[in-house]
Amino acid sequence: MLSRQTAQRPRRSSLKSVLGQSQGMDRRAFLRRAGLAGAALGGLGAIPLGSVAQASTIPGPARPDVPVVLRKNICTHCSVGCTVTAEVQNGVWTGQEPSWDSPINRGTHCAKGAAIREIVHSDRRLRYPMKLVNGQWQRMSWEQAIAEVGQQMLAVRDQAGADSVYMIGSAKMTNEAAYLLRKFGAFWGTNSIDHQARICHSTTVAGVANTWGYGAQTNSYNDLRNSKTMIIMGGNPAEAHPIAVQHILAGKEINRANLIVIDPRFTRTAAHATEYVRLRSGTDIPVLWGMLWHIFQNGWEDKDFIAKRVYGMDDVRREVAKWTPDEVERVSGVSGEQLRRVAEKFAKEKPATLIWCMGQTQHAVGTANVRASCIALLATGNVGGPGLGANIFRGHTNVQGATNLGLDISTLPLYYGLTEGAWKHWARVWEVPHEWLVGRFDEIPAKAGRPARTRQQNMETSGITSTRWFDGVLLPDDQIDQRSPIRALVVFGHGGNTITRLPEAVKAMNKLDLLVVADPHPTTFAALDARKDNTYLLPICSSLEMNGSRTASNRSLQWGEQIVQPAFESKTDYEAMHLLAQRLGFADQMFKNIRIEKGVPSAEDILREINRGGWSTGYCGQSPERLKAHMKNQDKFDIVTLRAAKDLPEIGGDYYGLPWPCWGTPEMRHPGSAILYNTGLHVKDGGGTFRARFGTERNGATLLAEDSYSLGSDLVDGYPEFTMAVLKKLGWDRDLRAEERAAIERIGGNNIDAVSWSIDLSGGIQRVCLEHGVCHYGNGKARANAWNLPDPIPVHREPIYSPRPELVAKYPTRPDERQFRLPNIGFTVQKAVLEKNIAREFPIILTTGRLVEYEGGGEETRSNRWLAELQQEMFVEINTRDASERGIRDGQYVWVFGAENQAKVKVKALVTDRVGLGVAFMPFHFSGWYQGQDMRSKYPPGTDPIVLGECANTVTTYGFDPVTGMQETKASLCQIRSA
Repeated sequence: MLSRQTAQRPRRSSLKSVLGQSQGMDRRAFLRRAGLAGAALGGLGAIPLGSVAQASTIPGPARPDVPVVLRKNICTHCSVGCTVTAEVQNGVWTGQEPSWDSPINRGTHCAKGAAIREIVHSDRRLRYPMKLVNGQWQRMSWEQAIAEVGQQMLAVRDQAGADSVYMIGSAKMTNEAAYLLRKFGAFWGTNSIDHQARICHSTTVAGVANTWGYGAQTNSYNDLRNSKTMIIMGGNPAEAHPIAVQHILAGKEINRANLIVIDPRFTRTAAHATEYVRLRSGTDIPVLWGMLWHIFQNGWEDKDFIAKRVYGMDDVRREVAKWTPDEVERVSGVSGEQLRRVAEKFAKEKPATLIWCMGQTQHAVGTANVRASCIALLATGNVGGPGLGANIFRGHTNVQGATNLGLDISTLPLYYGLTEGAWKHWARVWEVPHEWLVGRFDEIPAKAGRPARTRQQNMETSGITSTRWFDGVLLPDDQIDQRSPIRALVVFGHGGNTITRLPEAVKAMNKLDLLVVADPHPTTFAALDARKDNTYLLPICSSLEMNGSRTASNRSLQWGEQIVQPAFESKTDYEAMHLLAQRLGFADQMFKNIRIEKGVPSAEDILREINRGGWSTGYCGQSPERLKAHMKNQDKFDIVTLRAAKDLPEIGGDYYGLPWPCWGTPEMRHPGSAILYNTGLHVKDGGGTFRARFGTERNGATLLAEDSYSLGSDLVDGYPEFTMAVLKKLGWDRDLRAEERAAIERIGGNNIDAVSWSIDLSGGIQRVCLEHGVCHYGNGKARANAWNLPDPIPVHREPIYSPRPELVAKYPTRPDERQFRLPNIGFTVQKAVLEKNIAREFPIILTTGRLVEYEGGGEETRSNRWLAELQQEMFVEINTRDASERGIRDGQYVWVFGAENQAKVKVKALVTDRVGLGVAFMPFHFSGWYQGQDMRSKYPPGTDPIVLGECANTVTTYGFDPVTGMQETKASLCQIRSA
């Protein structure tokens, strides 16, 4: 990574002077001369820092006399939110720099960020619309493609209903595109619309939101500089979030902080740790409860914090008491002595934070894992201040924003849910009759003893999760709780190799009437030999080629300006959705308040519509103008607090990116909330309390905070969420302006007392509350006991495919249940695994994860010539002893056999003790091979990625979290043999 060392100003002499190469030296020779062959592009940090200059002084490949225009956008890879400054000459992107002014990446890029220009220039992108006819790809026009896709969608709808068309969006979409696609699903008439968050952090959202109110990272990457103890549990930011590591290491060095890594694999992150803890995958709860056992036994918990701000901790104590050091070691493999040491640091050497990623979330107990982490933070008082909290590293560039904006089968934008009140709220925002929206949904007949559903009841029912779309195609009709099975799949920016049980997905793809893939690349959906006809590829440009905002993992919004026009014949998500909505007949209603400029909906107008409706989550204050001012003034924000000085024009007092919640209208100029639930600040200054979203009392105990409130609050105790009735009771309704009161009366009709802060389109209730220093969402206690979840107190449950059959009887998975319109038969599968003694035949725990060179499903990054050179082979890490017992040599081809579907993948062996005995690891970025067969010829000519490889999810197995449908990718079982 590059970092500045001289007077905070970048400088560069030419690479020729640094390395002594001739002007004509080619890239390979340069890498050899620099000693970088085979290393990540991030390794360019080894070049003396005097070699780094401002972009405006670097001659690009275009003529030096052509003016250079600098444009800022956001890296399209992970969720850190690095700014990319592009040099554009005559409309061509000729160079870039890693944005020295950004308070997030501060002049640094990882390998992917450094190579990002290639995404736009890539010759392996999809250039024009195509369709599959008799197994052959044919070029077509956009007009023809939209006409045919629209016609087939309407035909499927007429025959089988709106729910028979399944839609998947993207975590790489801008906020505006994600919102627009969720709106598209609503106008089409289905809730079966989802995106990548289902498979990365849906369990985080459910677990965190059900603990203290909002389902997001509480602090920021930068704030880690304040921490004195950092526990990373189930995350590998050195590879997955490389630029975030600068903040982790700064905290470690500046504060001499403890850096504790808990992971089944000794990762590159673990190499930086002050203490590494190896656990068996799938035993997060035993380890967390083992920590709390020591904390409770020694009285290290924060008793005052618990008394004032936590409900149900005594229930946790009873469960934790079962997890003695001996039992924790028996189940997880972690010794009591080591865990006591970790627990003491976490409880005493504060501020302390817990960092997690998909290692903790991708389990059949993912929501419970997350809840246990939150409870550990509550027990030690490590929430609600600098250096504290749950620092949850999201995956893709806008997976946080796309989740917020409703690409989710269980909610409308901004977590309003699917209730009648939620639909009526968004109907008011969209200015369409609620009854018209109801009429777009299917009536559901009675099936298999289940009652029928009216259109409105179906409208208020969650859809099928993206982890199981193929089950919605393949299962018998009477098991699928909708009018008909899924018949068509429309995919915007989602890789087909990201879902478990890939052989089942291949069967489902073959059965679909229609498959539409809208993406810059054909993706795995197009490469698997599953279809011969009715597959359409629509070329969508990257978010670097369009305007719009993205939300980083720390909840900051950043505006990206279009760097260049969309390449080839690609179109923006906005334009493609508008064209499709026109063909389907609802464009006039859907875009009535959004300007169309040269056929492209205005990103600024879409964000303004989000602002008008986004009261519940505080997406109401981040206008396009405010976000653009932040991008223009990036260098004026503090590197640690992310705050601008209060006397500055345009941005005075703001936190960078106006991290949500940013309350009130943009004109109110709320600064955003850098740290959630921080009672040490006034609510007008970014402070807050735990949200009182769960009521005021339960079983005779208060759910409201006691003797705890935010700075400057007029109410000095706990209080409920605000409605007009509460405002009246306090006499604060007199503070409403006339136009605010009129808006509330229009919404409430004959019952204005029921109008809450979250549906008040005037923002008046929020404004008045802020003036009185109170949180309109209430001041409640966080919940250690979440009584509405399947396991109110998290309990350990063995993975569906447990390697420890003797533990399953004591720690079984949950009983079979129906969830998200389908049966979840995890218990039946686990029982069969036990009866067939699968663990004897498949004794190795298979876990999956990331590489620094690639992102997500990998179609984009494996098509990037600069990144493809760095990692050319799909592989499996296998322990030295496991390899020796099987006669496997490092670098040879092996077969990894899965425990379901007779699945297998052919990959290279990487023999290493990074993985423990009986553990294997595979990266999840590869596709293009399928069970030993090279599928390169199946891609449209010229669009095949440079690097192909087997997909890890070919051999991953059944297992789904009951709360969210999250798949279990971190605890499959496999066998490995020489090929």
